[in-house]
Amino acid sequence: MSNHTDLPSNNEDSTQNLGENTDIDSSQNNIEVTEETHGIDAEDIALDNDMAIEEFFAPSSNARMADDFRAGYVAIVGRPNVGKSTLMNHLLGQKLSITSRKPQTTRHRIHGILSNHEMQAVFVDTPGIHRNEVRAINERMNKAAVSALVDVDLVLFVVDSDQWRDDDLLTLQKLGETNLTVVLVINKSDTLKDKGSVLPLIETFNDSFDFADIVPVSALKNQNLDRLQEVIASHLPVAAPIYDTEQITDRSERFLASEIIREKIMRSAGDEVPYDLTVQIDEFKDEPAHTDPKTGRPRKACTFIDATIYVERGGQKAIVIGDKGQRIKQVGMDARKDMEQLFGKKIMLTLWVKVKRGWSDDERALTSLGY
Repeated sequence: MSNHTDLPSNNEDSTQNLGENTDIDSSQNNIEVTEETHGIDAEDIALDNDMAIEEFFAPSSNARMADDFRAGYVAIVGRPNVGKSTLMNHLLGQKLSITSRKPQTTRHRIHGILSNHEMQAVFVDTPGIHRNEVRAINERMNKAAVSALVDVDLVLFVVDSDQWRDDDLLTLQKLGETNLTVVLVINKSDTLKDKGSVLPLIETFNDSFDFADIVPVSALKNQNLDRLQEVIASHLPVAAPIYDTEQITDRSERFLASEIIREKIMRSAGDEVPYDLTVQIDEFKDEPAHTDPKTGRPRKACTFIDATIYVERGGQKAIVIGDKGQRIKQVGMDARKDMEQLFGKKIMLTLWVKVKRGWSDDERALTSLGY
């Protein structure tokens, strides 16, 4: 059992260990390697050394970059639950930012990196701006959303296709305080029965702000995302890649694991799930492939993850655990599956649930949890 680091509080309920450790069988292929021996001389060695040096300093991607390659930071902003995370995930073709039907799912600023032979766009997925800054966590999320606009090259302002809302206006007011280039992205355009009905909405938006471009899309159905990528590239500066072109995020596997667990809880519990929960990774240990000293059998490489789910009240703890522990067991299974797909390795996941009263309004607790 791993040691769990407590948050700064004296008001803590007992911990419940709810492990989810399921092995996955996989077949092993025996590959026969044929080796041919050739004579070599000093000239061959010198040539090999030159090639090795060139390969070392060459970009990791095999694709040839365009002469006018473009790169920059792109902030994705909008009110809570407008589809910002879904948009970033589908632009990347890779799930990095967690999603659910509940507002305020995104709490942290996450970089997702899209690279091709013409551009590299570093997307910054931000929390939505909260009108009621009551708790410390809301204030920190608002600061994260606003600070994302510092030093970015382009802003994607995401709105729903159905109507303009007060929270959209709040976000637009923040954008109006900057001199940034802003592209209006009208999401969920596939839900409109009459496609022509989006035209008055576009006119309304255009009258309210000087947008560089307006692009209707459906992030969920991948509609018009190619066009959006073209628009993004056109507004980025000519520059070398910011990150390695094979890299897809600036976040660690440890962080992504905690977000995956939180997403599965929010998706599983639906309207029952408390907002006042967070996830802390207590242990993230990679174990290389080895031979079991007791059985002599080979063991595959595996990552052991221990995580604690913090809630604020005992009733919330019962919701997360579920009847006879069935909900938390399913959360563990679903989270492990996503982690194995994202990380490309076997995962052994153990979940704990603890009550930590007032953590979401405690500055020290928020800092220790990475907010």
